[in-house]
Amino acid sequence: MKKLIIFSLAFSFILTGCSLSDIADMGKAENVLTTDEAKAEAEEFINENLMNPGASATVTEIAEEGDLYKIMVDVGADEDVESYISRDGKKFFPSVFDIEEIENQASEQKAKEEAASAQANMELEKTETPKIELFVMSHCPYGTQIEKGILPVVKTLGNKIDFKLKFCDYAMHGKKELDEQLNQYCIQKNEPSKLLPYLECFLGEGDGQGCLASAGVDVSQLNSCVSATDKEYKVTEQFNDKSTWRGGTYPAFDVYAEDNAKYGVGGSPSLVINGKVVSAARDSASLLNTICGAFSETPEECSTELSSTSPAPGFGFGSGGSATTATCN
Repeated sequence: MKKLIIFSLAFSFILTGCSLSDIADMGKAENVLTTDEAKAEAEEFINENLMNPGASATVTEIAEEGDLYKIMVDVGADEDVESYISRDGKKFFPSVFDIEEIENQASEQKAKEEAASAQANMELEKTETPKIELFVMSHCPYGTQIEKGILPVVKTLGNKIDFKLKFCDYAMHGKKELDEQLNQYCIQKNEPSKLLPYLECFLGEGDGQGCLASAGVDVSQLNSCVSATDKEYKVTEQFNDKSTWRGGTYPAFDVYAEDNAKYGVGGSPSLVINGKVVSAARDSASLLNTICGAFSETPEECSTELSSTSPAPGFGFGSGGSATTATCN
């Protein structure tokens, strides 16, 4: 197995700087090797450059595949390594990605998530004003992903839902995460109308200080609240005392500890609707559909067309991401 890892890692370094045009030009090579010549070339290259001293690899199979030769390499692991060499023997690849296959997998994943959301909708308690609780870690890329997806939903439904942003009872991204969560908690507590404008700014670049100003947050009031909350829940005190850290690894953030225990929150993000943890895709359209399934009488806002593109994980609104169920936990 160690040989296999070294073999694959070495390929990764070799691939650095290889462009799509390089791949496209392979079929135009003037000196196309025969399968026997390509097999010998690949075997020699692997053994001289990629294997540990005293170890050897054997190319067990070779076949034409598009503009490349696909080879199977026995490196002494439990199974052969699938790799590729250009027809002229000048470029080596650990794998080739099938774009259509990857896109199909993403579509299938999103369909599964939509089906799970539909099932969750059927099981949700219906209320006049659904209670929506979103648990995240402020710097978790998957937490920020769902936040970017849910903000348009919260703005669309307005006071027809009871939305609260909450936090996991431990942090995985250092002291900056604890500090940021205290800020967001206090903004929501003291100036709730400024939470969404603040988040829309913060989720762009993660610039908390700059976003306090742009959202018009009362900094004096904020600092007073942060100080009192920090003291009440011993956030900084526990950060400085590693004996209190979860599993000795992650500092505690106990502001919503009771709610975390009540719902069995395991990581960021966790979406709770009317007291039930639900699974939903992270694009705005899917989140709107899921939340609207909790109304006893569906409001007209639920017919609003929102984006069905999943936001990218992490900060920034520049591009969409693949549907994902990944979490920080």
